[in-house]
Amino acid sequence: MEIVDLRIMRGPNYWSVKHPKIIVLKIALHEYSGVLTSNIPGFADRLQQMFPGLYEHRGSEGVEGGFFKLVSEGVRITYVIEHIALELQNLGGMDCGFGRTMPSPDKDKDFVIFSYSEERAGEYAARAAVKITEALIKGTKYNLQRDVDRLHEIREDEHIGPSTYSIVSEAVSRNIPYIRLNKNSLIQLGYGVNQKRIQATMTCRTSVFAAELAGDKNATKDMLREGGVPVPRGTTVYDAAELKEAVAELGYPIVTKPLDGNHGKGATINIKNWKDALKGLNEAQKYSEAVIVEQFIEGFDFRLLVINKKFVAAAKRTPAMVVGDGISTIQELIDKVNEDPRRGVGHEKVLTRIKVDKQTNAILRDKDLTTKSVLPADEILYLKSTANISTGGTATDVTDIIDPYNVLMAERIAGIIGLDVCGIDVMTTDIAIPLNEARGAVLEVNAAPGFRMHISPTEGLPRNVAEPVIDMLFPRGCPSRIPIIAVTGTNGKTTTTRLTAHIIKSCGYQVGFTTTDGIYIQDRLLEKGDTTGALSTEFVLKDPTVNFAVLECARGGMLRSGLGFQHCDVGIVTNVAADHLGLKDIHTLEDMARVKAVVPKTVNPDGYAILNADDNLVYAMGKELSCKVAYFSLDENNPRILKHIARGGLAAVLENGYISIFKNSYKIRIDRAADIPLTFGGRARFNIENVLAAILAAYASHVAVDDIKTALRTFIPSPAKTPGRMNLFKFPNFEVLVDYAHNAAGLKAIGEFLNNTQAARKVGIIAGVGDRRPEDTRELGRLAGELFDEIIIRQDKDLRGANPDEILYHLKQGINYSGEKDVKVIPEEMRAIAYALENGTRDSFICIFSEEISEAIKMVENFRVIQDRRVLVE
Repeated sequence: MEIVDLRIMRGPNYWSVKHPKIIVLKIALHEYSGVLTSNIPGFADRLQQMFPGLYEHRGSEGVEGGFFKLVSEGVRITYVIEHIALELQNLGGMDCGFGRTMPSPDKDKDFVIFSYSEERAGEYAARAAVKITEALIKGTKYNLQRDVDRLHEIREDEHIGPSTYSIVSEAVSRNIPYIRLNKNSLIQLGYGVNQKRIQATMTCRTSVFAAELAGDKNATKDMLREGGVPVPRGTTVYDAAELKEAVAELGYPIVTKPLDGNHGKGATINIKNWKDALKGLNEAQKYSEAVIVEQFIEGFDFRLLVINKKFVAAAKRTPAMVVGDGISTIQELIDKVNEDPRRGVGHEKVLTRIKVDKQTNAILRDKDLTTKSVLPADEILYLKSTANISTGGTATDVTDIIDPYNVLMAERIAGIIGLDVCGIDVMTTDIAIPLNEARGAVLEVNAAPGFRMHISPTEGLPRNVAEPVIDMLFPRGCPSRIPIIAVTGTNGKTTTTRLTAHIIKSCGYQVGFTTTDGIYIQDRLLEKGDTTGALSTEFVLKDPTVNFAVLECARGGMLRSGLGFQHCDVGIVTNVAADHLGLKDIHTLEDMARVKAVVPKTVNPDGYAILNADDNLVYAMGKELSCKVAYFSLDENNPRILKHIARGGLAAVLENGYISIFKNSYKIRIDRAADIPLTFGGRARFNIENVLAAILAAYASHVAVDDIKTALRTFIPSPAKTPGRMNLFKFPNFEVLVDYAHNAAGLKAIGEFLNNTQAARKVGIIAGVGDRRPEDTRELGRLAGELFDEIIIRQDKDLRGANPDEILYHLKQGINYSGEKDVKVIPEEMRAIAYALENGTRDSFICIFSEEISEAIKMVENFRVIQDRRVLVE
């Protein structure tokens, strides 16, 4: 048994639109093909013993224990792999529940699909699940804990912290999209010009000045003291001599902490003698040369939270502790506390497990204790010097009992320091008493306060403190998204994308768009190449200058990692044709249609899916959608169009030579097709289809009809505007067309144009693509044989693992269907082009179907310059 393919989906995809984050495994079963779990003695018992938590997996039975029942009765091995992969992630602290298994069209292979929380964890779980299943089959030992520990580590490395997660969750609940910008907690909320950013609980509104001020604890304390806020007396020291002077002035007990510290690192509290003071100095100087020495204030540790100048929550924090029972050792007491199901590794749960670290051992040594000591009954032992939740502390919500004086004080402190999100650490005996009366003090101010103690307190009412953060970043009526038009299909995607982007840009929008040629921001090419996948989409959506996105979405990107967005406003499907069949498990046109259908399935309910009514497979997509649907057709009498508009639907058609929109029973004429440059006088009918799709997208995006017409007239096809898409060059004696068409459907569309073009001799430079089926290559040859009087066969640089002789053989087979043809084989593309140009005859038409578009265009333009010079000389 082996994994032959592993794909990580990051957005809506062929396998699932509702579950964007999934792993897709293709597993070769080999000797286990056809073997059911019931055929393997003891398998079900071993599985249940290793994974008792799988009892909660309901399976198709729909009840707890359903999965084990199915395993006992007999299921395919891959079904078990799916559930183990999910359970491994759950054991690693990541809640994952979606999965399914299905046979592959390839013999003895299955697909296993399951959700993941973190990519690395999902991939690790996939590989581990296969190994574990094999061990269960063979009855061999397996170290499950090693995998669980590793998954915990991955989660801690990859997962965003609970504070950041709470803000992201609140954003998602309001339909605000997010993009993770790095492996830490830097998050983009919203798209394009409407984006806001957070990192942990700092926001793009957090002043650098205020954050630096909060980090300078002495400056903060001075400002608060001048503002009438109670703060402990203290000073800053750099060595033992200065420490001695500070102790003489302040007296015991004292606190030492690094000047630039956070999360309690390097802090030592309640120091009562010189020996401990020196230890505190050394511990603090591990983090900062400058050390704060200040009075130790008796009382309890409280955290007050202010967001956008308003107090929102308060929590009492208690350091990690155990209570003696007169029987158990300290370690046994710690273990018992850690059995609390609310405690987990790091940030995976509400509370963190208590670890015995250097700080704990130091506390025990000071009390002449070890982890093997037995505490007297009811004696409390604090195991940490600070009350941080991340070190095993607990929190009690006290928001409702805080005194109004303390509320006002907290809001004043946030204003004095200038923080939009402000955590204030207070030491006092009772937060329900004004701080100045209780002889408490403000210890420090935090620019990135943790939310965990407020959103998931150990005791008391949880507070949604992320809500005011989102209210601040996105006030009511403030947009977070930008309009998105997504374009897919077999042919015409790039032209439709470019035309649509041009129309939108003509209305004053700052457009970002992706194509097979590159990524464009405001008509500037920023990234060159085939940029039709999820990463390219994110490039556009992350750009802070873009307020409208038009995205080409190709088959390859969708199958490789899914879409780069969750929802779009308009989704266009141009057509579905036989191209790339046999690749990535897409074997039929129906399979291909399901890939393309991912785009319209992501359209918002109030948005539009724009579908080709002349294409049966594309038309059928409309039946499965929950959004609005608009159709386009080259036939105004297409029954599908007539039926649709009779129901009040939106459509675009070619009627009486005009491009028109049907809305309800009204006809809106846009322009005469022949007057639109992209149609080449109406000869390029496939471009008329692209125009129909683009004008519907623009109309659905509330672009005025007059603006659409103006944009259509100003979109001039050229190598600069539409590289590799119907680039026409006129020479004194002949014409040349450079196009990217690389499949039968594309060649057929060009053929319709050629049939409407007068030429004494038609020449075609063609090539077979390496990763196509033999029948696809033969069909390409057959169409070329029908279209051209002379055919020059070139060879792609990238053969994609294919044998060039086989490609040539199948091409010639197809060409010969049309009888004897003048066929030449010139493998190098530039030599083939040069030959055709140099031997071009009067009134001939040369079609160059190129792999290297930019180089081909450059050669044709250089040849035209040479021709023009010859004419001048003559």
